[in-house]
Amino acid sequence: MTEHTPHPYYPLDLILDHYVPNTYSMADTLTLLFSTFGAITVGSIALSYQKRNSTIRGLGNQLTFLWFVMCGFIHLFLEGYFGIYHKTLAGDQHPLAQVWKEYSLSDSRYLSSDSFVLIMERITAFAWGPLAFFTAYAMYHNRPARHIAQLIISLGQIYGCALYYATTMVEGSPHCDPHPYYYYFYFGFFNIFWMIVPSILMHNSIKNLYRAMKVAVAAETQTSKAKKSK
Repeated sequence: MTEHTPHPYYPLDLILDHYVPNTYSMADTLTLLFSTFGAITVGSIALSYQKRNSTIRGLGNQLTFLWFVMCGFIHLFLEGYFGIYHKTLAGDQHPLAQVWKEYSLSDSRYLSSDSFVLIMERITAFAWGPLAFFTAYAMYHNRPARHIAQLIISLGQIYGCALYYATTMVEGSPHCDPHPYYYYFYFGFFNIFWMIVPSILMHNSIKNLYRAMKVAVAAETQTSKAKKSK
């Protein structure tokens, strides 16, 4: 009987012959992750105050701007790293790889190059990542395309996250460590933001686009009446 490299991931019979344990502890990994998020937050807030007449003044707009900047970094760099190096991730000791190996305790599909997760993450990284940065840019410069981009990316995030949850939960979550910390905090809490926040932003964009179309239709109707009266 062939012996395989032992690892802490579920299912326990998952074969990860190239697995190497992290050199960072869980505390080190989470400190690195949240310190990076903190730096991005500070930078985004500072940027939002750079433009005197910026449309991102006010708590709601600042949080939305921060959300898209944060999504841009997470999607393009963190998820992009997975999309490129997924085959060697289990034995990789790069800081981003160690973040993924820590998170994979809640979902081992990231270490087994699961086809759905790989495709979903590549779309997220290389489509939604740049689009998130564009949406933040459009907010900052008050571009009309802001709500179109916001609606598209928010719908994509909700759809991807819903499938991400459903494709393992329908099987009884065999890829997830059943410990409450990993299942409810890593797998549940970390991802639910990409359903809640995009839902709010979609509603906001639909309202703004509807209002703009209502004004455009009214103007078109008036122009048409004026032409007929001549």
